[in-house]
Order: sequence, then structure tokens, then C-alpha cells
Amino acid sequence: MTIKLNPGERIDDLQRNGYRIIQDPEKFCFGMDAVLLSGYATANDGARVIDLGTGTGIIPILMAAKTSAAELVGLEIQPESAEMASRSVLLNDLQDRVKIVNGDIKEADSLFEAASFDVVTSNPPYMIGGHGLKNDDSPKAIARHEILCDLEDVVKCAARLLRPRGKFYMVHRPFRLAEIIVMLREYHIEPKRMQLVHSFIDKEPSMVLIEAVRGAKPRMKIDKPLIVYESQGVYTKDILDIYGKESD
Repeated sequence: MTIKLNPGERIDDLQRNGYRIIQDPEKFCFGMDAVLLSGYATANDGARVIDLGTGTGIIPILMAAKTSAAELVGLEIQPESAEMASRSVLLNDLQDRVKIVNGDIKEADSLFEAASFDVVTSNPPYMIGGHGLKNDDSPKAIARHEILCDLEDVVKCAARLLRPRGKFYMVHRPFRLAEIIVMLREYHIEPKRMQLVHSFIDKEPSMVLIEAVRGAKPRMKIDKPLIVYESQGVYTKDILDIYGKESD
């Protein structure tokens, strides 16, 4: 299918099922955190999945490649990003399974029925507020800083949309881990599994992957750390497996 590109946009190969994605480097491109989250999240056959703050649509598209979920929805507040993600869905002929919705997480009540999703994923803004930003309405700033939504908005939305025993997957920064766990429990989404991500084996973690279950009992498993690099510029086997690449 021929898809029109706007000035500054490019098409990148995702190296999964032949899927590709449209991105604009001047606005925002997906990072490793989104790829790791799509690898950490699971969805059963026929599941209904929603990604909160989907950006380019990378997580629904990658999860369409790795799961047999029946429906994957990407909710994105920025119209330009949502429109770009919709074109990526068409580019991959995924319109029967993946749907992009332009809307606000804080207004999800009016967009979706309560308890209507089996899985919720989110790669939310990590940084608190817009401190130090010169342009706090740019796509990059909105994606990285809690300008249009904060952690509580994301967790509250997930709690409302998840079916009982439904799963919530999120990638975030370790420095906010205590806040994340408290917030999840406040909204009755129990943290069940966690994995810390380190750039090198001797470095402190830079990301945390979390699986939580709505209405579950307390008991959390800590997975072995995920190490990104064996040496400078050389990915570990675990990372290559997530990216679907073979080592040399």
C-alpha cells in the first residue's frame, strides 16, 4: 500500500513480520523502552489490548507481530502523532486488528467502556512536570514530561479500563519506583512482576518494567536483571531476542 509521507517523515523497518513504521525525527521517535515493554507484555489469543499514550503506535504494532490479540487500540492525545500512527497501521495492513484513537487519557471514560480490556500497556512520560523546558508544548516535551498527563492519570485510566484480573504493563524510571508501587496499590492494581534494565552489568538500572494485575493478591516476583550491552555497541543475547535479531 502506498502511504503519503509528510515533510520530515521517514519509514523505518521494525524487522518483525515485515512491519514498518512512520516517524519524524524532529518530533519524536520511539526508543528502546517501547521495544522492551512490547517484549515484556503478554496478551492471550483473542485479547483486547489498549496502549495509553501510544505516540507513533509502536507498541500496538509490535504486539500485533508477537501476539494473537484480537484487537489492539492505541490512545494518543496529540493529533499529528495519532494521524501518523494511523498511517503506519495502514502501511502494515493492520487496520482489522489495530485502531488508533485521538483522545485524552483523562477523558477515557467517554471513549471506552469500563472493564473492557484484558491488557493495558503504557510507556508514559517519565519526568515530573515541565521544569527547565523552553518549549513545553513540543511533541518531544509532551512525550517525556508530565505536561498533559501524570502517573496517577495513567494508573487511574488503566484501573478503569481493565477487566478484573486484567494485566497492566508499564515501563518507567527506577527513581520513581516507590511512587509507582504506592499508586498501583491505591487503584487496586497489584504489582506482580518487575524487571530492572541496566545499560551495562556494572551500571545502575535506567529502566524498570512492571506487570500488575487488577484485583490480585499481594506477591511480587523480581525477574533477573535485563542487561542491554555486553560491551560498547554490542547488544546482549537477551536484547537481540527481544528485537528479533540474531547475534553475529
